[in-house]
Amino acid sequence: MNADEELAKDLGPIAALTIGVGTMIGAGIFVLPGSAVGELGPLAALAFVIGGAIALLTALSASELGTAMPVSGGAYYYVNQGLGPLFGSIAGWGNWIGLAFASAFYMYGFGEYVNQFVSVSSLAIGPVGLESAQLIGLVGAAFFITVNYVGAKETGLLQNLIVIILVGILSVFTLFGLLDANVETLRPIDPFGWGELLPVTGIIFVSYLGFVQITSVGEEIQDPGRNLPRAVIGSVVIVTAMYALILLAILAAVETDVVANNETAVVDVARLLMGPVGAAALLFGGLLATASSANASILASSRINFAMGRDKLVTPKINEVHPRFATPYRAIAITGGLILLFIVAGNLELLATAGSVLHLIVYGLLNLALIVFREADPEGYDPDFEVPFYPVTPILGAVCSFALIAFIEPFVILLSIGFVAFAAIWYLGYARSQVEVPGVLAQYVLRRSEELPDFAVSATTAVQPGEGDYRVMVPLANPAHEKHLITLASAIADQHDGTVVAVNIVQVPNQTSLAAAREQEEHDAAAHLLDQARADAETHGVDVETHAVLSHRGIEEVFDAARRYGADTCVMGWGPNSHRSPGRAETAIDELAHSLPCDFLVFRDRGFDPARILLPTAGGPDSELAATIARTLRDQYRADVTLFHVAENGDRENGERFLRSWAAEHGLGDATLSVETGDVQRRIADAASDATLLIIGATEKGLLSRLVRRTLVLDVLEDVDCSVLLAEKRHERSLRERIFGTKSRSADRSEIGVTPEPSTPDPTEIEEEPP
Repeated sequence: MNADEELAKDLGPIAALTIGVGTMIGAGIFVLPGSAVGELGPLAALAFVIGGAIALLTALSASELGTAMPVSGGAYYYVNQGLGPLFGSIAGWGNWIGLAFASAFYMYGFGEYVNQFVSVSSLAIGPVGLESAQLIGLVGAAFFITVNYVGAKETGLLQNLIVIILVGILSVFTLFGLLDANVETLRPIDPFGWGELLPVTGIIFVSYLGFVQITSVGEEIQDPGRNLPRAVIGSVVIVTAMYALILLAILAAVETDVVANNETAVVDVARLLMGPVGAAALLFGGLLATASSANASILASSRINFAMGRDKLVTPKINEVHPRFATPYRAIAITGGLILLFIVAGNLELLATAGSVLHLIVYGLLNLALIVFREADPEGYDPDFEVPFYPVTPILGAVCSFALIAFIEPFVILLSIGFVAFAAIWYLGYARSQVEVPGVLAQYVLRRSEELPDFAVSATTAVQPGEGDYRVMVPLANPAHEKHLITLASAIADQHDGTVVAVNIVQVPNQTSLAAAREQEEHDAAAHLLDQARADAETHGVDVETHAVLSHRGIEEVFDAARRYGADTCVMGWGPNSHRSPGRAETAIDELAHSLPCDFLVFRDRGFDPARILLPTAGGPDSELAATIARTLRDQYRADVTLFHVAENGDRENGERFLRSWAAEHGLGDATLSVETGDVQRRIADAASDATLLIIGATEKGLLSRLVRRTLVLDVLEDVDCSVLLAEKRHERSLRERIFGTKSRSADRSEIGVTPEPSTPDPTEIEEEPP
């Protein structure tokens, strides 16, 4: 089954917090202080505070977006939805590759600490030379990749344990530092001047990558509206305070030379302050910290990869969830491979700064995405947490994030620009033809095209998603009709080189929560139905997806599913009480609230046999769709098609002229033409007596008129013995049109082959029109 299912909500509030704290605490305390102090002296503590302040601005924006959209993907997902798939590709690749760089950096640092315990010789394989830290990092990375592969729950439990132990060790270490502190040791606080403050801030910013990664697993956090903002903001505040306090404590307790340019500085400081036992404890803490950072980064990066696959920015096959572990195992495997490659190819400084720059780009875009969501105010955007001091906060977050990039090593900036260019080319060359959602910004611009400058509208149009594959959705419930519905859908999908999307919607009583239903629901019947649908579709040689959906709603969920899965056509069954709105695909309730999201074909199944097709018509948009389906079945099954027209006013000659012209316009010039006069319903029923399938345009009658009296289409359905296929095109209508309809009764009859009469309109129709 294609896994568009939700990931299990296995991460509680502590596990969510420790993903952020665990990711950030490692590099900031155990790897980077040596180089930062070597450049700035005691002023290095301020660099960490500035980095934390910049991170906090983005953390506020991420918290609002995360509570509005608690789904897998985090920053990438928000940028993709807000700014559109072009920027989504940049954010997705940047976040994914940036985290892979950071994970490699953490594991490299892990190797440095392990090498303090055991001496590992370097290794040369041909032209590739591997240092001791690299070899150890490769082994550690492989271990944590495996941990993530077997499940987020296990990852969260491991993260909790690591961070609790780590915070305990650092608390004791800080206490010893404070007891031995001498403020005079901190003077001068800026021995090397202030010129390197921002460049060092750019280098150490890799210490602040963990907070947004909490939102990357937002789909797996329990009660995200409450727990996600606490975890995101809390992790930044806690870690920033720890960075500043610990760094000042150790610099006040020992000479600056002990710390400067020392990759394991905290171990040497602990040896001076606490003796061999303290050194061993901090060495063990360094192992935990770097391992914790790598573990959390691997978890978050694989979820971004997973989300990109779900949005088709990369192949959706990456989307598959493991049947046993319920994790996106392919995404984890690919991410793990990149991490191992970066460990082999990089060094500590390159890995750290590359991770920083790519994330600063993503963070800047995230803040811009928040502004777009606020200004466009799209339907469904209802966050539980809102950014304070809007719009100042996200504007500062974007400006500071982009500005800090300028202070990083030029080579790394060029490398990151190369990744951004690759992401843009990837979108334009591959993903643009696959993705279907344009983003809130594009919708906002195009809705206001007359008000905005031409260059803005042109640029938006130029990068709009192209046409993706044609998708035919089939809502399945009754196994007796599955094969015929799938066969019909497969014929349509094959004609368009598209995909069949089989969906089983299980309606849950309102009194039962969906979570409880998910635990209690017996899935065997649904799984068997979808497995059979897959097998039947594959026999026709078409691509197929299957999805199981639990919902409190019945038919209404079909329309949401059609939007969710990007359906171009929906093929569904029809029964006596299927829709409560005779002659249409929509329910009465949905009629008032929505436009039809795609073309709908509603099949009255009395056996699927397209050998002899009868298509009554007198024009109209839905009969045009009926003609398209007739052509498809003709081409797929060599069906005989008869076009039928009832000249109600008795003018057979004009009727024949119309039918010949209509057949030529709709690619049915080889069809048999039949024109009759007299009672419409009886003539259609007589003509259908020799047909195996009647294809008919659904009515365009409005809700009120359909509630007042039965429609002609429904009467015809009851009078024929063959299967019937109702066709209704995708459309948008105003509320007035939804209530009162868009056509007169004569036009309603024209969909099924009745020539509109040039006589006085039906008085009942006039009464339905408001003054």
